[in-house]
Amino acid sequence: MMSSRERKKAAALQEKLQILRSITHSHALSNTSIIMDASKYIKELKQKVVRLNQEIACAQDALRQNRVTVETLGHGFLVNVFSGKSCPGLLVSILEAFDELGLSVLEATASCTDTFRLEAIGSENLMEKVDEHVVKQAVLRAIRSCSGSGGDHHDDDDDDDEEE
Repeated sequence: MMSSRERKKAAALQEKLQILRSITHSHALSNTSIIMDASKYIKELKQKVVRLNQEIACAQDALRQNRVTVETLGHGFLVNVFSGKSCPGLLVSILEAFDELGLSVLEATASCTDTFRLEAIGSENLMEKVDEHVVKQAVLRAIRSCSGSGGDHHDDDDDDDEEE
């Protein structure tokens, strides 16, 4: 025969199993099945956590990346800029960098909602010779100065470029 204390322990255990059953959305009736369902539920939650952490890491990587490509076009350049985040004044900062290099923007398309994209065709001042590398570095500096990112960037080409 069970003592009063043993009955209380058994009742408390049953109550906890029922709580576990409801939390894990189990329809099992036996204690063993409730525990098995709970174990399966915990594994599913762990997989969700791993998947969400991967998604967060991917999103953070995308936000950190700045891509700048520069191609020579006759006496000018085609400049493509992508930044994972837009910050106030980024377009102005890049246009000022072009101006400092003596580049005149002939045509440009920009989008600066959540991310920043710019495609610009610029002609160079024929007085001063400017190459792709100089334009690219100036744009990267403009992005860094605007975002204060401290240099997190990804170059599509010229991976061996030294930052100034």
